[in-house]
Amino acid sequence: MLDIAEELDRWVEQGRDFAVATVVAVGGSAPRQPGAALAVDSEGTAIGSVSGGCVEGAVYELCRQALEDGEPVLERFGYSDDDAFAVGLTCGGVIDILVTPVRACDRALREVLGSALAAAARGTAAALARIVSGPAELMGRALLVRPDGSYEGGFGAHPELDRTVAAEAAAQLDAGRTATLEIGEQGSRCGAPLTLLIESSVPAPRMIVFGAIDFASALVRMGKFLGYRVTVCDARPVFATAARFPDADEIVVEWPHKYLARTEVDGRTVLCVLTHDAKFDVPLLQLALRLPVAYVGAMGSRRTHLARNERLRDVGVGELELARLRSPIGLDLGARTPEEVAVSIASEIVAGRRGGSGVSLTGAHTPIHHEAGATVRIGSVA
Repeated sequence: MLDIAEELDRWVEQGRDFAVATVVAVGGSAPRQPGAALAVDSEGTAIGSVSGGCVEGAVYELCRQALEDGEPVLERFGYSDDDAFAVGLTCGGVIDILVTPVRACDRALREVLGSALAAAARGTAAALARIVSGPAELMGRALLVRPDGSYEGGFGAHPELDRTVAAEAAAQLDAGRTATLEIGEQGSRCGAPLTLLIESSVPAPRMIVFGAIDFASALVRMGKFLGYRVTVCDARPVFATAARFPDADEIVVEWPHKYLARTEVDGRTVLCVLTHDAKFDVPLLQLALRLPVAYVGAMGSRRTHLARNERLRDVGVGELELARLRSPIGLDLGARTPEEVAVSIASEIVAGRRGGSGVSLTGAHTPIHHEAGATVRIGSVA
């Protein structure tokens, strides 16, 4: 649901009633992952998607019905062997969808969801936990957890349940993950079994592009398209300008390694080194390869790559650190133009982020959609 938070936040502010359908579980080859959502307001306006088109019509009608009935509903959609054109996922997967009405008269739920949507729309970290299966009186209830561990809302059953879910949601928030939680209604394995969806909303991951060259301009646009907050850094003020990089969130004129040493990075950050100049590359990569970031790539020919590796060894960079370096940067697409090179680099970043192989799907026997979430079971080792 938080993937369409910006628009839903406006709906809440405008006082609209709406129903939101959220993917809460997937099996097989499903096009959208848990957390993906479609919402329909009382006027019939729809936003978002739960299946890329396969079951949107049926889910739209479920939302309209939920708004009328005022009751949440959990529905499963899968492939129909009898009629491939019937309502179902022709890709062969299965998805479970929770439809929750959010109406002005449901004040408690609306306040919790409103807080979660506002946080996500602002880019503030928060985790939203909702019961997706269990006793009917608990269905659709929600709890919002903030980074400091405080929370609002709750499930109204057992205080221990709220505390346990808040702790699990905080752990998922720290990792920036969306996951399902299986637990008893008393906060342990006691009581009726419950399944919850925990959605994490975290600030956009960072892409830092070092080297204000023409290839960087195309990569900045691609990074923004993929949802990154993009910084361009170059020591040369004549090249690092807003006029040359209008799509960048931030432009920094500083020696790259000095900027990297003082800026904040995390496990989702990607670093793209396009300078291919030893005086910039070596001190920058010496630091970058020792940071806990998601991706470090460096531009250059194979000859440049080999020479750069020797220089890095000379300054003490070890073989395990060098193994993290993606160089020459990008996947082999035969790219030539800056835009094509940007697609090549972005493809390698996505493959690393999602666990893809980078090979053509034609003739391959690898999954099309890789697992994105996890299931946590209280009282067992997940």
